[in-house]
Amino acid sequence: MKAKDLRERTTDDLGELRVQLEKDLFSYRMKNHTGQLEDTSLLGKTRRDLARIRLILRERESAAQGGAP
Repeated sequence: MKAKDLRERTTDDLGELRVQLEKDLFSYRMKNHTGQLEDTSLLGKTRRDLARIRLILRERESAAQGGAP
């Protein structure tokens, strides 16, 4: 996912997406550990998407509190 696409989503939608990606990441880790994960690049892609979402949510939270970091 691109940051531009994520920024267009609502905060609630991003929160739900974050929860889903965390579940997916856990699943990918378990499958990787047991040797069932075919595409191991999913681990890195999911981690990066989660980081992007968390960054956007933090930016919005900071902006709502007056912009102080």
